[in-house]
Formats: sequence, structure tokens, C-alpha cells
Amino acid sequence: MNIKGLRDDLVNIYKELREGKIGLSEAKELSNVSGKIVSTAKTQMEYNKMTGNNNGKIAFLESPE
Repeated sequence: MNIKGLRDDLVNIYKELREGKIGLSEAKELSNVSGKIVSTAKTQMEYNKMTGNNNGKIAFLESPE
């Protein structure tokens, strides 16, 4: 999974919520987990910046064209 896959999943969750296929509680939990995944990528970016590892790629943020 990468950031594009996560975004696609969130769009699908939104659609399912609007269509009544999933409940609000489930949508909130999925959104919460998604936010934590993104937060870990941000933490890794900050770590790379602090350690001078500017060439360190984060696979999760890489999106195939």
C-alpha cells in the first residue's frame, strides 16, 4: 500500500458511508487509522530531515505513475 492506495480507500469509505453500506462508527475508525498511518510517514520525513538523510525515500509516499 502507498499514499495513493490509502487515498483511494478513503474515497471508497466515504462512498460506502454515503450509501449506508457502513456505519459512522466504522468510517470514523478507518479514518482514524488512516490518519495514524500518514502521521508515521510525516515522522519519518522529519527524522530524515533532522539526520540529513535528504535522499531517503519513503516507499509509502512513492506513487507509481
